[in-house]
Amino acid sequence: MTFLVAAVIAVSLAAGLLAEPRLPHRGRPVARAIAWVQFYVTLPFITFFVMVRFEPTGGSGLGLLAGYVELAIVGLIAWAIGRCVLHLSGPSLGALIVVCFMGNTGLVGTPLAGAIFGSDAIEPAIAFDALVSGPMFYVASVSIGAAFGSAIAPSARARVRALARNPPLIAVICGLVAPDALAPDVLVDAAHVLVYALVPFAFFMVGLTLGGEAEEGVLRFPPALTAPVAVAIGLRLVVAPLLMLALAALVGGVPDAYLLQAATPAAVSSVVVAHAFGLDLKLTASAVAWTTMIVVVAGMIVPSVL
Repeated sequence: MTFLVAAVIAVSLAAGLLAEPRLPHRGRPVARAIAWVQFYVTLPFITFFVMVRFEPTGGSGLGLLAGYVELAIVGLIAWAIGRCVLHLSGPSLGALIVVCFMGNTGLVGTPLAGAIFGSDAIEPAIAFDALVSGPMFYVASVSIGAAFGSAIAPSARARVRALARNPPLIAVICGLVAPDALAPDVLVDAAHVLVYALVPFAFFMVGLTLGGEAEEGVLRFPPALTAPVAVAIGLRLVVAPLLMLALAALVGGVPDAYLLQAATPAAVSSVVVAHAFGLDLKLTASAVAWTTMIVVVAGMIVPSVL
């Protein structure tokens, strides 16, 4: 499973990078169209049918709370470094915050948890993805996009309206209150399959975005390791898991899958948010690419040595 996930990610990313030069002046519109479909169609569909049937299990609540605390701290550190040290503009600062606290717990973390720790780790991995990463995407990352993005008018009213037009969040609320009768098995199964079907499209979008952001028409991969990207790598892959490890010790331990989810690469959904709200696309896509490459390589090596 680990090698399959890695192969799909690598091929999809490469396909996007190679396709962009062959789509003159159309690579970014295609990437934006994929992001639009994900944000307004596929993610709300998946979210609604998963949340209708979702039944949280007990026993790991403190670990999930620790996940929120860890992500909040990482986001605050990213904001402080981006504003006070790197002096980033609004769209770049928002992008840095989002890629630092949004981990790819669904498309990368859950398959890796099963491959490294065994099938018993899949359930807690899904719980972390649904109860921690989901709300952080639907609420926190969209709020940051609305606050810092250049695609939204600077007035407070415009930014509140942008936050209110949040289809995935609406789908969460509807899914929590809707009866099970509105979620037939065939549609629930389709939502689960769609989660994995999104992987190639998501990383193809990242490849297109990276290609479209290449300077002077020169395609560069891996993307430039700039100071903001280096900060994102350090906070997402080093500081976040170390914080989760410390918090786990304070609460008496958490499932191994939670620790792995804390070390997942920057989420592809951060690119969706960047497209939707006008955050720094080059920084966002570069952070996703770098952190994903590091985690995928580590995920392929670790199981072979355990």
